[in-house]
Parts: sequence; C-alpha cells; structure tokens
Amino acid sequence: MTRGSFVVFTVSPVKTRQDTQPYAAMIRSYACLVSSALVRLSRPCNLGDAKASVLAGDARKIREMVQDLILPSRRDRDPELFVKIFGSGVRTLVFVAGLGGTTRYWETRVTELAQEHRIVLVDLLGFGRSPKPWVKYSVERHVDALRRVLAPLGPVTLVGHSLGALIAAAYAARHTETVERLVLISLPHFGSQDAAYTYMRQGPVKGGLIYTNVLLTMLACIITRRLLGRILPYLIRDIPREVVEDLVKHTWRSSTSSLWDVVYRHDVADDLRILEPVHNVLCIHGSDDIMAPLAPVRALAEAFSNVQLCVLEGLDHHPFLREPERCCELIASFAEQAAREAMLPNG
Repeated sequence: MTRGSFVVFTVSPVKTRQDTQPYAAMIRSYACLVSSALVRLSRPCNLGDAKASVLAGDARKIREMVQDLILPSRRDRDPELFVKIFGSGVRTLVFVAGLGGTTRYWETRVTELAQEHRIVLVDLLGFGRSPKPWVKYSVERHVDALRRVLAPLGPVTLVGHSLGALIAAAYAARHTETVERLVLISLPHFGSQDAAYTYMRQGPVKGGLIYTNVLLTMLACIITRRLLGRILPYLIRDIPREVVEDLVKHTWRSSTSSLWDVVYRHDVADDLRILEPVHNVLCIHGSDDIMAPLAPVRALAEAFSNVQLCVLEGLDHHPFLREPERCCELIASFAEQAAREAMLPNG
C-alpha cells in the first residue's frame, strides 16, 4: 500500500550466522618474526648516512604496516565508545554511521534537529575514535558495546546508516524497551553470505571481487590507511572532506570482520521479525544505491507491516550527505509520531 512517498508493508524469514577465527595465532607469530627482522633492518648499517636514513625510514614504515596488519590494540574488555552529545530537548536521537564512518558523518548536518532534540553521535567499536581491539567484530559485540552507551540515556530514536543500520536494528531487537523508533538509512540486506558474494561479483559494484576476498580487502584497508590516507580527499571529490578524512580511522581487522560478520552473514529479517509487534521502522533509501541495492529492502517493506520505506529518487548510498535537510525532516517527523503515540491513553 502506498502512502505519499512511503510504502508500508508485512512479514517474513530467517537466517543464522557463523563464528570462526582460524590461523590467528599462527599469523601473529609470523608477524612477530617479520617485525623482528624489520627492527634489524632499521638499525644503522654501513651505507652512507643518507641511504641509511632512508632505509631506516622505509623499515619503520613497513614495521608499522605489519603491526597494523597483525598486532592491533587489545583493549577488548568493556571498551568505551567515543560519543558526542549536544542539543536540547526531551527526546533523544542517536546516530550510528556505517563502515568507515564516524561522528563527523552526521555532526554538521543535524544542527536543525539539535534545536529540539538531544543528539547523540557514536563511533562504532573499531572505527573513528572508539577502541579498536583485536577481536571478532560480531553483531553481538557491536550491540554490547553500543548498549553501554545507550543504557543510561533512556528511550531513544535510533538512526543508523549502512553497517550502522544493521547494528541499530540488531540493538533494537535485543533491547526493545530502550528504543522508541528505528530509522535505517541505506540498509544493506543480502540474506546470506552467498547472496552477498553473488551480488558483489556479478552486480554493478566496481571492484566487487575485492570486497568478497578477505585478503584483498585486508590489503586494500592497509594500503588506503598507510599510503593513501592523506591524499584520499583529493581522490574522492563527491563526498565531504571530513567524511573522507575519517575513512582511514579503522583497522583492517575491524573493517573486514564487520563487513563479513555483520553485512554478509547477518540477516536483518530476523531482527525485523522480532520488532514487528513492538516498533515501527523507517527505511530511507536512495533509488540509485548500488552498494545496498533497493530491491531487497523493498521486499522487506512488503514483508513486514511495521516497516515504512521512503525512496529518494536519484540518490546513491549516501542520501544523508546528498540531501541532509530532507533526511532530517523525515527523521524528525517519524520521531514526533512516536512522541504523539506515547501520549495516547494506551501508548
């Protein structure tokens, strides 16, 4: 049934996820050996002073890359996520960015909302200024880290983009009493790892093979962070500079594990099935999104009676960056609807 720019719909399926972490100890041991060898390389040698300095500099660079590859931070117990809170208002809006995104994805674009709402911006575990432990970045780990931030805030409207949308839905399904409304922007929904691989490799995504090969994705992360980080804003011109600058604020581990364990292996339909009798959900999606195709999200809206779909014509995977005012209007209207319902006698 169509209502204005919204499409409302009803019920559907399932899926499970799988945990494995092979070879980590072996790889870390190998990395220690390589790192030790690089330490030797960086010591003074019989070359001329200039060449020795260059060699030492190169060795340090390589050593940093190896440590980034295998030996990231181990602060994995009760990590405290980086949070920014501002604005005033009785109701709270929480924003969670996608893969490679940070609080700066939203910060300068939610100023209007901050006039009537308390705004909470969160860096996910492994991204931005949040801790980046050497762990499996599963749905449950992301949700648990987010819970420590949101639990003291009371009921909130939770807004997530891409990876953040998946984690927001999972959080809402596990903590229904703490969430009033749920807004999912550019929600990726493949249903299974096999389906994700098929789309990425055979669909319109450039470099899809890289995104479905752990080793290639890992190398791409490291090269981007270590070698291309400073020039990324000059290479990616269609995204705001501050957002591009923060694309490197992750580790290969947090990026690849979140991609595989959340985006590819987790089925958001499970979460929506739990939420159907409890909360309304607004999906905001660009019609031209190739990273998170529209068709599967439209199918979710048709399957679940509590899901409303707003399609923004001509927009890609970043509708909040392309039309922030329109997105903020949709979010504010949706949150206000929850407030009105809460005031009803049976609300």
